[in-house]
Amino acid sequence: MPRVKSSVTSRRRHKKFLKQAKGYWGGRSRLYRTAREAVERSWSYAFRDRKVKKRDFRGLWISRINAAARIHNLSYSKFIYGLNKANVGLNRKVLADLAVREPTTFKELAKVAKDGLKLKTEG
Repeated sequence: MPRVKSSVTSRRRHKKFLKQAKGYWGGRSRLYRTAREAVERSWSYAFRDRKVKKRDFRGLWISRINAAARIHNLSYSKFIYGLNKANVGLNRKVLADLAVREPTTFKELAKVAKDGLKLKTEG
């Protein structure tokens, strides 16, 4: 059986990682082994942080809703609870956007939430 040289395959594999590491500092962009380690680590961070990004945005939305709700004498938890009792199906992303861009609409939602809280105490 003839001997197979693997230089073409390995060079292609090396170039693939070095291309991914373009812009990295020092040996991370020039040396195959360190470039591969840096690229694989960056992939794992990217995978992880796509999940973390969702958590971070949810926290931001909750902070904005809480700040806007407190202007109308409601805590965040009472505001959300009152909206749920009033069967308002808006998610936190939309509520935060309304709190920032449409304060008058948010004021109406605060009234609805307060009415929903009154329903709870009566029922």
